[in-house]
Amino acid sequence: IDQLKNNGIVKSVAVYNAMVAVDRKDFCPNGPYRDNPQPIGSNATISAPHMHAYSLEILQNHLKQGKKALDVGSGSGYLTVCMAKMVGESGRVIGIEHIQNLVDASIVNTRKSNGALIDSGNLKFVLGDGRLGYSEGAPYDCIHVGAAAEHMPEHVCISYLFLFSINLTYENICALFT
Repeated sequence: IDQLKNNGIVKSVAVYNAMVAVDRKDFCPNGPYRDNPQPIGSNATISAPHMHAYSLEILQNHLKQGKKALDVGSGSGYLTVCMAKMVGESGRVIGIEHIQNLVDASIVNTRKSNGALIDSGNLKFVLGDGRLGYSEGAPYDCIHVGAAAEHMPEHVCISYLFLFSINLTYENICALFT
């Protein structure tokens, strides 16, 4: 994280503090600190640390105390936990993942050092198709899409806006396509 800060990728104190507070080794079995994607099982990868940093930096103004966020394609749970750290005790983050093994792993991973986030209700991992949204926690202050896709699913962003009455601009939705 210090290297990402020294290279100007991590710029804000909030992002730095969140990333330092969440140890990637709890979420990535091999090469957790390598700055490239790493396998996490179920034919999925955890994004490189610099990609997580970029995402958090883009979303940081919407990941303040008390805010609500949705993480589509939450994978190992690492970024979802970082987001939960940023929204604090009065906020809520939901990670939605379509692979049951990854949902189960994200809960186990989180409980290694950050189980209180789950126990308090500030963080929740669910099984589902993120393309369909997750209305239980809506409306969201921001949505992160970290799932792999061949093209930008504009209809997904539009459906989030209309179906869940989220008052977001396009800039508030950070989409990563890995």
